[in-house]
Amino acid sequence: MTRLAREAMAAGLANWANPSSPHTEGRAARAALEDARRAIAAAYGWTGEALLTSGASESLAIALCRGTATRIAIGATEHDAVLRAAPHATVLPVTADGTIDLSALREWITADPTPALVAAQWCNSETGVRQPLAEIAAIVHAAGGRLLVDAAQMPVGADRDLAAQADFVALSAHKRGGPPGIGALLVRDLAALMPTGGQERGYRPGTENVPAVLGYAAALAEPEDIDRMVLLRARLDDAIARSGGEVAARHAWRHPAIGSYRLSGTAATAQLIRLDLAGFAVSAGSACASGSMKPSHVLSAMGWAEAATREVIRVSFGRTTTDADVDAFIAAWRAMARATGRFAA
Repeated sequence: MTRLAREAMAAGLANWANPSSPHTEGRAARAALEDARRAIAAAYGWTGEALLTSGASESLAIALCRGTATRIAIGATEHDAVLRAAPHATVLPVTADGTIDLSALREWITADPTPALVAAQWCNSETGVRQPLAEIAAIVHAAGGRLLVDAAQMPVGADRDLAAQADFVALSAHKRGGPPGIGALLVRDLAALMPTGGQERGYRPGTENVPAVLGYAAALAEPEDIDRMVLLRARLDDAIARSGGEVAARHAWRHPAIGSYRLSGTAATAQLIRLDLAGFAVSAGSACASGSMKPSHVLSAMGWAEAATREVIRVSFGRTTTDADVDAFIAAWRAMARATGRFAA
């Protein structure tokens, strides 16, 4: 969590009051909450509504389960939170590079004139592959549908066009240096959702978590150095590819904060143990599903054999990642490759 986020949360805890209460303290909490809400929306260039939630998973569930659309389509590589929230959705195939098959999308959405919702990630949380959202949005909107974008992985300022393309945007604070357990659903038109009563304009019940919201807004005010991450990830990609490893979707358009790497013949679980002992926290697949022994549905949808999907780890780059961190990781990965007989000089 960033320093500004911690400080904002501390201030929120020190002055906490129920923002729905009419007394002086409650009104002050409400004012702080609404200021933070506006700051969160403005950070993403959003001029519609911003509903505060417990995170991206809940935001996705609200859009998928309480929308007015009568049919839903999702990409085959969407996050597990989307698959759980929309188990009966049409699953659109992806190409070998992990992007939604636009021909399949066009065929599906034009085959039926009833209201449609399409869910697509800004980038995949396992491979970092970016979806062609401009093209997807054009197809969806031409048919009168709505587009839900899972932008939990998107840094502020990384996509200036998203606000014009999406009808719903799911966000998560902890991905941006904010506290866990808070997020937002950006909504272009609240009429596209069915209300449930309670707080958040009647679209989410429960006392608002003012300290966490303040922390989220503060974190968004601290820029992320994406250009530095581009260089760090390129260095790691190159080192692993030259040392006998495989970079998933290496030539696809990817978010630079995520990389997926395969060490053939070595289970991802074994790699995680070795790297953890060396002081590196990495995961196998999405962090939300890394405790599962199931093969990655993302890599499977991209055409990978099941055995290969079980040999892939995910590495993330953050605000505090340094050149020295990457160099040390490369050394640890190469030592692991040598120990398993897979190192190629």
